[in-house]
Amino acid sequence: MTDKQLTEAIRVVPDFPVKGIQFFDVTTLFKSPEAYNEVLDRICSMYKDKGITKVAGIESRGFIAGAAVAARLGAGFVPIRKPGKLPATALRESYQKEYGTDSIEIHADAITSDDVVLIHDDILATGGTASAAVRLIKHFNPKAIYANFIIDITDVPRCAPIPEDVPVSSILSLSEN
Repeated sequence: MTDKQLTEAIRVVPDFPVKGIQFFDVTTLFKSPEAYNEVLDRICSMYKDKGITKVAGIESRGFIAGAAVAARLGAGFVPIRKPGKLPATALRESYQKEYGTDSIEIHADAITSDDVVLIHDDILATGGTASAAVRLIKHFNPKAIYANFIIDITDVPRCAPIPEDVPVSSILSLSEN
């Protein structure tokens, strides 16, 4: 599939979750077996030689492709969740979003210093969630951290850029306008 075909498979929802935000809904991409497998193939081809041992998917859409990528790469899967959703001791990071403040958590025993971690989420916009995820993962001092997104929204100002020592990739680069 081409980038254009993948882009056409994504639903754009205006004014969600608040007025002025263009929401790129990847669930329409996932419902197409061809598009979903194309996304997984592209991500796996980028990371197949990086020695990934854990994929950390960010709630909730990051779970959908993240778990499948982990299985394909022979890696473990670690959920990064909203507060109060994990049953054991967790580490927490707070961050700013375009429309408020939020937090994410990871189990305190999820990653070791021997791991090579791929953080995965559906969308990179302001960078708040992704930067918080990087900070969480850095607590474990892994060998390496990578970050991957299905969509990089290129015309949104990065309020919280991902640190330069974390290589970032995306499948598609799209504009809100």
